[in-house]
Amino acid sequence: MAQELLTTFSEEIKSVTLLPSETGGRYTIYINDEIVFDRKESGHFPEIKELKQLVRDVVNPTKSLGHSDKK
Repeated sequence: MAQELLTTFSEEIKSVTLLPSETGGRYTIYINDEIVFDRKESGHFPEIKELKQLVRDVVNPTKSLGHSDKK
């Protein structure tokens, strides 16, 4: 997923940092200090399409994601 985000948002995202958690099963996506996705809160792991849409809405709301924009 990190590589997919870096490829899709090559102009908007300069790095992705993966941090281990002391809590098993933790999966939280932050952009700067803003939580974009939290597995515990949502109850599921995101599909890449969903994650791209969530990231896009923060980093570049007008960016087209092509087929990932279709429902």
